[in-house]
Amino acid sequence: MHRVDMRKLIVTADDFGLAQSINEAVEIAHRGGILSAASLMVAAPAAEDAVERARRLPTLGVGLHLALVDAAPVLAPHKVPHLVGPDGQFLRDPFTLGVRLFFDRATQQQAEAEIRAQLEGFHATGLPLDHVNGHHHFHQHPTVTGILIRLAKEFDIKAVRVPIEPAFVAWHAQREALFMRWMHWLISAARLLRMPARLTAAGIQHNDHVLGLFDTGDMTAARIDRYLAHLPASGVTELYVHPASDRVPDHRDLPQAAARISEFLAISDPARRAHLQALGIELVTFAALAQ
Repeated sequence: MHRVDMRKLIVTADDFGLAQSINEAVEIAHRGGILSAASLMVAAPAAEDAVERARRLPTLGVGLHLALVDAAPVLAPHKVPHLVGPDGQFLRDPFTLGVRLFFDRATQQQAEAEIRAQLEGFHATGLPLDHVNGHHHFHQHPTVTGILIRLAKEFDIKAVRVPIEPAFVAWHAQREALFMRWMHWLISAARLLRMPARLTAAGIQHNDHVLGLFDTGDMTAARIDRYLAHLPASGVTELYVHPASDRVPDHRDLPQAAARISEFLAISDPARRAHLQALGIELVTFAALAQ
């Protein structure tokens, strides 16, 4: 009797460590739901709590959620003046920083120093590095991708998210916003044209598809179920979410708090895990790609 390979799915929660309500959502959704991975912001306010929880969850694939925009740096602000504003926080405008990274050598050097510091911060946790991705997907910037490739061997970077969503698959699942999904895909594909090839040439694994890019902030249970029913038949798909639990009061301080709670309820429902099995979908982490 021939073995039938199951379709492989990574379900990732971004912003791990940003707040305890997010950390609580990650732990609950991994223990009883469909969450298989989480991306840690090492300089975020609740990062220590996130690491403590991750140590109790050996099957959770924890990666680095590299932050270079709209967050706090690991290095002191005076060491990365081209990356931060007057408040000492990273710039909130990805376009401005993106232009600087293309043309300014000092900005490139400071970005590499900060990326190194965040990787060192992750290494200090003692957790295996499952993957790397970026806050607001800023790791897709060619300069940042190049830095990650240069540092890959030193920090054992085995997998990186490629944030390209297949427009037809997403539309076929959701049956809405066809034109906008195609435009979103065209812009992403043009921007990320070389990223998968660069990673592959460097021996770094990556997902084949990602779902949730266009629908960020609206990954309801119904929407997730439609994606699961139309999962690509080949390759490894990543579905990513931004959950938070309303059991911890700090969820009220988060942007899009109601949407985060909705996403938490969707991915923590034990029935959805059984639904995955019935559909012949195997939950994996990015580490499975390297294997």
